[in-house]
Amino acid sequence: MPEQIKIISHSNQVESLLEPYREVIGDDFKGYRGHVYRALTYAMHFLDNDERYLPVLEAAFVFHDIGLWTDKNLAYLEPSEAEALRVNNERKLGLDPELLRDVIHWHHKVTAYKGEHADIINAARKADWIDATQGKMRKGLSKEQIDMVEKSIPNDGFHEALARSAVDLGGSALKGNMRVVRNVFKW
Repeated sequence: MPEQIKIISHSNQVESLLEPYREVIGDDFKGYRGHVYRALTYAMHFLDNDERYLPVLEAAFVFHDIGLWTDKNLAYLEPSEAEALRVNNERKLGLDPELLRDVIHWHHKVTAYKGEHADIINAARKADWIDATQGKMRKGLSKEQIDMVEKSIPNDGFHEALARSAVDLGGSALKGNMRVVRNVFKW
């Protein structure tokens, strides 16, 4: 029997932060929302569900890819970081701005992050890789754990939206994916 994973499928903070983007995200809203919750579930699992990490992870995952829609840009890390920092400041969320920015900035790092807050940044990084690859990269989780999360929080077309964005914003799947590799992946 695989180790249980605590599934986070609702958070008032996630809903409050994500709702203002419903119109700009449009048809991709449900899919992105599910991605946020799946990634949040995985990251919190890696952090032993320590509640002190929850507020920054909720905000970071809401904003980590938001620049795809707000800026219609495949080089979306900086616009996503800027939006997260703006909302953190305007809504007085009280989150450490450097940590919030770093979680977003490094969430596509291919290798382990080394530096301040490595535990939370690596939890977020591994969580996003698991969900972005639909469990092909498991980062220490079992297939059964990932299946539990995916069954509880539907995909709702998220991965198709990513593929479509590469074409729509990059001109072709090849050009779009190359732009993502150059501008979003960190080594």
